[in-house]
Amino acid sequence: MRVFVTGASGWIGSAAVDELLAAGHEVTGLARSDASAAALEAKGAHVRRGDLDDLDSIRAGAETADAVVHLANKHDFSNPAVSNAAERAAVQTIGDALVGTDRPFLLASGVVGLATGRPATEQDLSPFHGAESPRGGSENLALEFADRGVRTVSLRFSPTVHGTGDHGFIAAIAAVARQKGVSGYPGDGTNRWAAVHRSDAARLVALGLEKAPAGAILHAVGEEGVPTREIAEAIGRAFDLPVTSIAPDDVQEHFGWIGGFFAMDGTATSIATQELLGWSPTGPTLIEDLDAGAYAVTE
Repeated sequence: MRVFVTGASGWIGSAAVDELLAAGHEVTGLARSDASAAALEAKGAHVRRGDLDDLDSIRAGAETADAVVHLANKHDFSNPAVSNAAERAAVQTIGDALVGTDRPFLLASGVVGLATGRPATEQDLSPFHGAESPRGGSENLALEFADRGVRTVSLRFSPTVHGTGDHGFIAAIAAVARQKGVSGYPGDGTNRWAAVHRSDAARLVALGLEKAPAGAILHAVGEEGVPTREIAEAIGRAFDLPVTSIAPDDVQEHFGWIGGFFAMDGTATSIATQELLGWSPTGPTLIEDLDAGAYAVTE
């Protein structure tokens, strides 16, 4: 298939492009910089220049492809309204371009905030609707297109997609630990984060493209939940730092923007996804990655 990928040079996207190319697909990646374009071309992928705000380029990419994998996001945590609006506009544009084609449209979403007091499952519907909600309510918006001749598939990723070279949430928490001289965890550290290795997440994208039916919800979850205290202890070992609890009232001040996320409980299962796709996580666990030096300082 000719697959158009947004976020093709990102953390998950670049690994997903590798999987898609290995599976024999022709990939065109959206690239906003010369460096991103060069990296895609070096892999054997085609390039469409543009970014998440370039709706004309996104529309053209969707219209000329057999499938779309939408992984781009601004991730502007200082101004989430900007990220949410851009995400919703991009999803609307892609959906409109694919109406009536029965072509696959896979988009990135998350597992956090779907359930309270238990792990989220693929049967849990997203409570996020409308432009003001997280990700601009993009998952529900995209799934509406499943009734309009689009094979929409939601890719719900764990809050940490980890591995060597990750610059996401775990890297941010490790950076705070180095800056503060102490590896902290919120409260008693029993709140948990689902996790998945980057290689497993990328395989899920490729399998979802090939096998998932319209309206499917897939969970990229390798571990149901890793306690934040264990994460802090592993970071402490990695950087030879003391480990301590951060009082709930002090979490935001201590961790900054990442504090609100680190204090959340974000557990989820992937049982239904594994059964549907024949997908089984095989990569290292989050703690194994931390202990192996995946987040070691290289600069």
